[in-house]
Amino acid sequence: MTDNVIAAIDASKFAHSVCDCAIWASQKLGSPLVFLHVVDNHPQAAEADLTGNIGLGSREHLLEELSGLDEKRAKIAQESGRVILKAAKERAETAGASNASTRQRNGTLVETLEEMQGETRLLVIGKRGANEHHDSEHLGSNLERVVRSLHHPVLMVPATFTTPKKILVAFDGSKTTRKGIEVLAKSPLFAGTAVHVVIVGSDTGDNRYQLDWALGLLREAGHSAEGTIRAGEVEATLHDYQRKHDIDLLVMGAYGHSRIRHLLVGSTTSEMLRKADIPLLILR
Repeated sequence: MTDNVIAAIDASKFAHSVCDCAIWASQKLGSPLVFLHVVDNHPQAAEADLTGNIGLGSREHLLEELSGLDEKRAKIAQESGRVILKAAKERAETAGASNASTRQRNGTLVETLEEMQGETRLLVIGKRGANEHHDSEHLGSNLERVVRSLHHPVLMVPATFTTPKKILVAFDGSKTTRKGIEVLAKSPLFAGTAVHVVIVGSDTGDNRYQLDWALGLLREAGHSAEGTIRAGEVEATLHDYQRKHDIDLLVMGAYGHSRIRHLLVGSTTSEMLRKADIPLLILR
Protein backbone atom coordinates (compact mmCIF):
# COMPACT_ATOMS: atom_id res chain seq x y z
CA MET A 1 0.00 0.00 0.00
CA THR A 2 1.04 3.58 -0.59
CA ASP A 3 2.48 5.39 2.43
CA ASN A 4 0.39 8.54 2.53
CA VAL A 5 0.47 11.65 4.64
CA ILE A 6 -3.10 11.79 5.94
CA ALA A 7 -4.48 15.17 6.99
CA ALA A 8 -7.66 14.90 9.07
CA ILE A 9 -9.60 18.12 8.55
CA ASP A 10 -12.97 19.56 9.52
CA ALA A 11 -14.51 23.00 10.02
CA SER A 12 -12.40 23.83 13.09
CA LYS A 13 -9.97 26.73 13.35
CA PHE A 14 -7.15 24.17 13.12
CA ALA A 15 -7.95 23.21 9.53
CA HIS A 16 -5.56 25.71 7.92
CA SER A 17 -2.62 24.75 10.14
CA VAL A 18 -3.31 21.03 9.57
CA CYS A 19 -3.35 21.64 5.82
CA ASP A 20 -0.12 23.64 5.85
CA CYS A 21 1.67 21.15 8.09
CA ALA A 22 0.53 18.18 5.98
CA ILE A 23 1.61 19.94 2.77
CA TRP A 24 5.06 20.55 4.28
CA ALA A 25 5.35 16.94 5.49
CA SER A 26 4.21 15.51 2.16
CA GLN A 27 6.74 17.57 0.25
CA LYS A 28 9.60 16.72 2.64
CA LEU A 29 8.79 12.99 2.67
CA GLY A 30 7.93 12.74 -1.01
CA SER A 31 4.69 11.00 -0.04
CA PRO A 32 1.20 11.41 -1.50
CA LEU A 33 -1.06 13.73 0.47
CA VAL A 34 -4.61 12.73 1.36
CA PHE A 35 -7.06 15.19 2.90
CA LEU A 36 -9.61 13.24 4.93
CA HIS A 37 -13.00 14.46 6.16
CA VAL A 38 -15.16 12.12 8.24
CA VAL A 39 -18.91 12.66 8.58
CA ASP A 40 -20.07 11.24 11.89
CA ASN A 41 -23.74 10.38 11.43
CA HIS A 42 -24.21 9.14 14.97
CA PRO A 43 -27.06 10.91 16.79
CA GLN A 44 -25.87 13.94 18.72
CA ALA A 45 -28.31 13.37 21.56
CA ALA A 46 -30.70 10.73 22.78
CA GLU A 47 -34.14 10.83 21.25
CA ALA A 48 -36.65 12.57 23.48
CA ASP A 49 -40.10 11.03 24.02
CA LEU A 50 -42.42 13.94 23.26
CA THR A 51 -45.59 11.94 22.62
CA GLY A 52 -47.21 12.98 25.89
CA ASN A 53 -47.24 16.66 24.91
CA ILE A 54 -50.60 18.03 23.77
CA GLY A 55 -50.70 19.02 20.10
CA LEU A 56 -47.47 17.31 19.07
CA GLY A 57 -49.13 14.42 17.24
CA SER A 58 -48.47 10.71 17.28
CA ARG A 59 -45.18 9.07 18.16
CA GLU A 60 -44.96 7.67 14.64
CA HIS A 61 -45.24 11.15 13.18
CA LEU A 62 -42.55 12.48 15.50
CA LEU A 63 -40.19 9.66 14.57
CA GLU A 64 -40.72 10.48 10.90
CA GLU A 65 -39.94 14.14 11.62
CA LEU A 66 -36.77 13.23 13.52
CA SER A 67 -35.67 10.85 10.77
CA GLY A 68 -36.15 13.59 8.19
CA LEU A 69 -34.10 16.01 10.26
CA ASP A 70 -31.29 13.46 10.59
CA GLU A 71 -31.23 13.00 6.81
CA LYS A 72 -31.06 16.77 6.29
CA ARG A 73 -28.23 17.11 8.81
CA ALA A 74 -26.30 14.31 7.11
CA LYS A 75 -26.67 15.93 3.69
CA ILE A 76 -25.56 19.31 5.03
CA ALA A 77 -22.56 17.71 6.77
CA GLN A 78 -21.54 15.89 3.61
CA GLU A 79 -21.83 18.99 1.45
CA SER A 80 -19.91 21.05 4.02
CA GLY A 81 -17.21 18.38 4.02
CA ARG A 82 -16.92 18.47 0.24
CA VAL A 83 -16.45 22.24 0.36
CA ILE A 84 -13.74 21.87 3.04
CA LEU A 85 -11.92 19.18 1.05
CA LYS A 86 -12.06 21.22 -2.17
CA ALA A 87 -10.58 24.24 -0.40
CA ALA A 88 -7.83 22.08 1.14
CA LYS A 89 -6.84 20.62 -2.22
CA GLU A 90 -6.74 24.09 -3.78
CA ARG A 91 -4.56 25.28 -0.90
CA ALA A 92 -2.18 22.37 -1.53
CA GLU A 93 -2.00 23.02 -5.27
CA THR A 94 -1.26 26.69 -4.63
CA ALA A 95 1.62 25.58 -2.38
CA GLY A 96 2.99 23.37 -5.15
CA ALA A 97 1.70 20.02 -3.87
CA SER A 98 0.42 18.37 -7.03
CA ASN A 99 -0.03 14.92 -5.46
CA ALA A 100 -2.95 15.81 -3.15
CA SER A 101 -6.23 13.91 -3.18
CA THR A 102 -9.38 14.01 -1.04
CA ARG A 103 -11.56 11.45 0.66
CA GLN A 104 -14.82 11.70 2.54
CA ARG A 105 -15.95 8.89 4.81
CA ASN A 106 -18.98 8.19 7.00
CA GLY A 107 -18.40 6.90 10.51
CA THR A 108 -16.18 7.92 13.39
CA LEU A 109 -12.76 9.49 12.95
CA VAL A 110 -10.92 6.93 15.07
CA GLU A 111 -12.48 3.92 13.33
CA THR A 112 -11.79 5.44 9.92
CA LEU A 113 -8.14 6.11 10.76
CA GLU A 114 -7.74 2.60 12.13
CA GLU A 115 -9.05 1.20 8.83
CA MET A 116 -6.56 3.37 6.91
CA GLN A 117 -3.48 2.43 8.96
CA GLY A 118 -2.09 0.15 6.25
CA GLU A 119 -1.74 3.08 3.85
CA THR A 120 -0.66 5.74 6.33
CA ARG A 121 2.90 6.95 6.83
CA LEU A 122 2.06 9.97 8.95
CA LEU A 123 -1.17 11.37 10.37
CA VAL A 124 -1.53 15.13 10.79
CA ILE A 125 -4.37 16.18 13.07
CA GLY A 126 -5.48 19.35 14.85
CA LYS A 127 -5.51 19.82 18.59
CA ARG A 128 -9.30 19.90 18.65
CA GLY A 129 -12.19 19.26 16.29
CA ALA A 130 -14.96 21.58 15.16
CA ASN A 131 -17.37 20.38 17.85
CA GLU A 132 -14.94 20.60 20.75
CA HIS A 133 -14.69 23.22 23.50
CA HIS A 134 -12.84 26.38 22.41
CA ASP A 135 -10.66 26.89 25.49
CA SER A 136 -6.99 27.11 24.46
CA GLU A 137 -5.96 24.25 26.74
CA HIS A 138 -8.96 22.03 26.08
CA LEU A 139 -7.95 18.80 24.35
CA GLY A 140 -10.17 17.14 21.77
CA SER A 141 -11.46 13.73 22.80
CA ASN A 142 -10.69 12.32 19.35
CA LEU A 143 -7.02 13.28 19.64
CA GLU A 144 -6.48 11.28 22.82
CA ARG A 145 -8.18 8.24 21.31
CA VAL A 146 -6.18 8.55 18.10
CA VAL A 147 -2.88 8.73 19.98
CA ARG A 148 -3.68 5.55 21.87
CA SER A 149 -5.19 3.61 18.95
CA LEU A 150 -2.86 4.10 16.00
CA HIS A 151 0.50 2.48 15.30
CA HIS A 152 2.12 5.08 13.09
CA PRO A 153 3.48 8.57 13.85
CA VAL A 154 0.92 11.22 14.77
CA LEU A 155 1.69 14.90 14.30
CA MET A 156 -0.57 17.13 16.40
CA VAL A 157 -0.81 20.73 15.19
CA PRO A 158 -1.98 23.79 17.17
CA ALA A 159 -3.86 26.70 15.59
CA THR A 160 -0.80 28.01 13.73
CA PHE A 161 1.98 26.25 11.85
CA THR A 162 5.37 27.48 10.73
CA THR A 163 8.03 25.42 8.99
CA PRO A 164 10.23 23.92 11.75
CA LYS A 165 13.80 25.13 11.92
CA LYS A 166 14.61 23.76 15.39
CA ILE A 167 13.13 20.63 16.93
CA LEU A 168 13.35 19.20 20.44
CA VAL A 169 13.57 15.45 21.06
CA ALA A 170 12.64 14.12 24.51
CA PHE A 171 15.13 11.27 25.01
CA ASP A 172 15.91 8.80 27.81
CA GLY A 173 18.24 6.23 26.27
CA SER A 174 15.64 3.47 26.17
CA LYS A 175 15.23 1.07 23.26
CA THR A 176 12.08 2.92 22.18
CA THR A 177 13.61 6.39 22.15
CA ARG A 178 16.88 5.14 20.63
CA LYS A 179 14.82 3.79 17.74
CA GLY A 180 13.17 7.20 17.54
CA ILE A 181 16.55 8.88 17.19
CA GLU A 182 17.52 6.43 14.44
CA VAL A 183 14.28 7.10 12.55
CA LEU A 184 14.61 10.85 12.97
CA ALA A 185 18.26 10.87 11.86
CA LYS A 186 17.50 9.30 8.49
CA SER A 187 14.07 10.79 7.88
CA PRO A 188 13.86 13.41 5.12
CA LEU A 189 11.16 15.13 7.18
CA PHE A 190 13.79 16.91 9.27
CA ALA A 191 16.61 17.24 6.75
CA GLY A 192 18.42 20.53 7.36
CA THR A 193 16.70 21.02 10.72
CA ALA A 194 18.65 21.71 13.92
CA VAL A 195 17.96 19.03 16.55
CA HIS A 196 18.04 19.54 20.32
CA VAL A 197 18.12 16.38 22.46
CA VAL A 198 17.05 16.66 26.11
CA ILE A 199 17.28 14.01 28.81
CA VAL A 200 15.25 14.83 31.90
CA GLY A 201 17.01 13.16 34.81
CA SER A 202 20.26 12.98 36.72
CA ASP A 203 23.60 13.76 35.10
CA THR A 204 24.91 10.20 35.43
CA GLY A 205 27.52 8.42 33.38
CA ASP A 206 24.89 6.33 31.65
CA ASN A 207 22.77 9.34 30.72
CA ARG A 208 25.86 11.14 29.44
CA TYR A 209 26.76 8.07 27.34
CA GLN A 210 23.22 7.89 25.90
CA LEU A 211 23.20 11.59 25.07
CA ASP A 212 26.58 11.36 23.32
CA TRP A 213 25.30 8.38 21.31
CA ALA A 214 22.21 10.28 20.16
CA LEU A 215 24.13 13.42 19.23
CA GLY A 216 26.78 11.39 17.40
CA LEU A 217 24.19 9.56 15.32
CA LEU A 218 22.37 12.77 14.42
CA ARG A 219 25.58 14.59 13.47
CA GLU A 220 26.74 11.63 11.40
CA ALA A 221 23.46 11.91 9.47
CA GLY A 222 24.21 15.57 8.74
CA HIS A 223 22.15 17.27 11.43
CA SER A 224 23.24 20.22 13.50
CA ALA A 225 22.66 18.68 16.94
CA GLU A 226 23.09 19.75 20.54
CA GLY A 227 21.83 18.30 23.78
CA THR A 228 21.66 18.54 27.52
CA ILE A 229 20.67 16.69 30.69
CA ARG A 230 18.24 18.56 32.91
CA ALA A 231 16.90 17.70 36.35
CA GLY A 232 13.28 18.46 37.20
CA GLU A 233 9.72 17.56 36.34
CA VAL A 234 9.45 16.30 32.79
CA GLU A 235 6.66 18.51 31.48
CA ALA A 236 7.92 21.73 33.05
CA THR A 237 11.52 21.04 32.02
CA LEU A 238 10.65 20.35 28.39
CA HIS A 239 8.37 23.37 28.10
CA ASP A 240 10.98 25.62 29.70
CA TYR A 241 13.66 24.39 27.29
CA GLN A 242 11.28 24.86 24.37
CA ARG A 243 10.62 28.48 25.24
CA LYS A 244 14.22 29.41 25.96
CA HIS A 245 15.53 27.92 22.71
CA ASP A 246 12.69 28.92 20.37
CA ILE A 247 11.88 25.31 19.52
CA ASP A 248 9.42 24.91 16.63
CA LEU A 249 8.42 21.26 17.07
CA LEU A 250 8.58 18.68 19.84
CA VAL A 251 9.25 14.96 19.24
CA MET A 252 8.39 12.27 21.78
CA GLY A 253 8.15 8.49 21.91
CA ALA A 254 4.86 6.82 22.77
CA TYR A 255 5.55 3.84 25.01
CA GLY A 256 7.78 2.69 27.84
CA HIS A 257 8.33 2.79 31.57
CA SER A 258 10.58 5.74 32.28
CA ARG A 259 9.21 9.16 33.15
CA ILE A 260 9.42 10.52 29.61
CA ARG A 261 8.05 7.40 27.93
CA HIS A 262 5.24 7.14 30.47
CA LEU A 263 3.97 10.56 29.38
CA LEU A 264 2.01 9.12 26.51
CA VAL A 265 0.38 6.20 28.29
CA GLY A 266 -0.77 7.86 31.48
CA SER A 267 -2.64 10.97 32.51
CA THR A 268 0.35 13.15 31.62
CA THR A 269 -0.38 12.48 27.95
CA SER A 270 -3.27 14.89 28.03
CA GLU A 271 -1.22 17.46 29.94
CA MET A 272 1.58 17.58 27.35
CA LEU A 273 -0.83 17.70 24.44
CA ARG A 274 -3.10 20.21 26.16
CA LYS A 275 -0.35 22.74 26.84
CA ALA A 276 1.44 22.32 23.52
CA ASP A 277 1.64 25.57 21.56
CA ILE A 278 3.90 24.05 18.89
CA PRO A 279 3.43 20.89 16.80
CA LEU A 280 4.01 17.66 18.71
CA LEU A 281 5.17 14.56 16.83
CA ILE A 282 4.45 11.29 18.60
CA LEU A 283 6.60 8.42 17.34
CA ARG A 284 5.24 4.89 17.55
